[in-house]
Amino acid sequence: MTTADPSAPGEWPYTRGIYPTMYRGKLWTMRQYAGFGTAEETNARFRHLLDAGQTGLSVAFDLPTQMGYDSDHAMAEGEVGRAGVAIDSADDMERLFHGIPLDRVSTSMTINATAAILLAMYVAVGEEQGVPLAKLQGTLQNDILKEYIARGTYIYPPEPSLRLVADIFRFTSAAKMSFNPISISGYHMREAGATAVQEIAFTFANGLEYVRRAQSAGLSINELGPRLSFFFAGYTDFFEEVAKFRAARRLWARLMREKFNADDSAARLRFHTQTGGATLTAQQPLNNVVRVALQAMAAVLGGTQSLHTNAYDEALTLPTEHSATVALRTQQLLAYETGVPDVTDPLGGSYYLESLTDQMEQDARALIDEVEAGGGAVAAIALGVFQQAIGRSAYEQQRDVEAGKRVIVGVNEYVTGDAAPPTRAPDYSKLAETQQRRLTELRKKRNADKVKQALAGVEAAARAATEPLVEPILDAVRARATLGEISDVFRAVWGVYDPR
Repeated sequence: MTTADPSAPGEWPYTRGIYPTMYRGKLWTMRQYAGFGTAEETNARFRHLLDAGQTGLSVAFDLPTQMGYDSDHAMAEGEVGRAGVAIDSADDMERLFHGIPLDRVSTSMTINATAAILLAMYVAVGEEQGVPLAKLQGTLQNDILKEYIARGTYIYPPEPSLRLVADIFRFTSAAKMSFNPISISGYHMREAGATAVQEIAFTFANGLEYVRRAQSAGLSINELGPRLSFFFAGYTDFFEEVAKFRAARRLWARLMREKFNADDSAARLRFHTQTGGATLTAQQPLNNVVRVALQAMAAVLGGTQSLHTNAYDEALTLPTEHSATVALRTQQLLAYETGVPDVTDPLGGSYYLESLTDQMEQDARALIDEVEAGGGAVAAIALGVFQQAIGRSAYEQQRDVEAGKRVIVGVNEYVTGDAAPPTRAPDYSKLAETQQRRLTELRKKRNADKVKQALAGVEAAARAATEPLVEPILDAVRARATLGEISDVFRAVWGVYDPR
């Protein structure tokens, strides 16, 4: 018979939460994801959200920034400022955080292939604000493996990419930064069509690879473990989601002890949750307010450490100030009006939930064991194991929707035929022109010789198999080398990944 985990909240294996009092001691961080257009526009949204009660910042970057192209590169045409904020240089990073003291906010940056460059820019801005490294707080996504699996914003082949990841581990550890050097993401795999079990399993398969890389770079598991963070999706199948988070906590604790002999504190699963972007519908968009509230409640009942709630209009456009505020208010209502934070693991002991938690852990463990037996995450990516499994799952889910076996309210049932509400889009061509003009001005005013010398240092480090990478990148950023120029150095040395 299935029974509840006898351990108490805050005790290994943390099924019931990683802290004894959970939200009675401290609420989850309300970290709304934002970024669009120019740095000034995103800065204004950050300030609005902070004034509205947000407790942490989260930055979305545009595709050229994610792919290592400056805003005036031919590959950036039509994409500048669309999916997030355009950051070409440390000057843009300064504009992004202008008037926001970096020693008082925690910043999460959703960036992967160019993570080392954006981290260096953040450090440089902190230096210019007079903030020491040790007082910078936040999280860098820096999860390149899931890019090869589900998202596609990789640049270099896996091995040099993993070298960059591990060097960020080293740098943040050596500098004693209050920074999570990675956020190992299942969210994007779930959005691509993974099941809840696959989300746990494939995320942890990647996590095991990162831990091994960190150990190879000389980092102790008990030093690294407390700095590892994870990123999961929150979907609408309520009990499945609550069980997913509880099963994930327990499974990661067991994996860390079994495979790395990690201390209990290093085996705690700390995670951020974002409500499901792929669950939002353009039809009857106000239905999304309800979806997001249910997804957020599941994440809170599951014990998340921080939370982003999507805006109801995101299937149509970038969130407006109004819809972004409603999304934040959803979290605040959960925190202050429901009484849920007053109880640690309030659903623990439910036969159904405990049974589901056990089953999800068992099924996820079986998938992880398959990946490990095949040589680990990098080998599985090369063989297309993750990609094929997610593709099959996505196909089956869509087939069920089209057949009416899975109801999406307002899409395949209870359809009204009402037209979607009108939306307004920024003038992206004007945004691109602004960024391009700034790049031209930057290249005129900077010291070209210093930039050339700094980029040569980046190249030398890239060519040497064991040299640190973040420090020469930081020197280049300080000299006002651009993101695209630094990325081009790595492209020239390491090449570009071709998945075919």
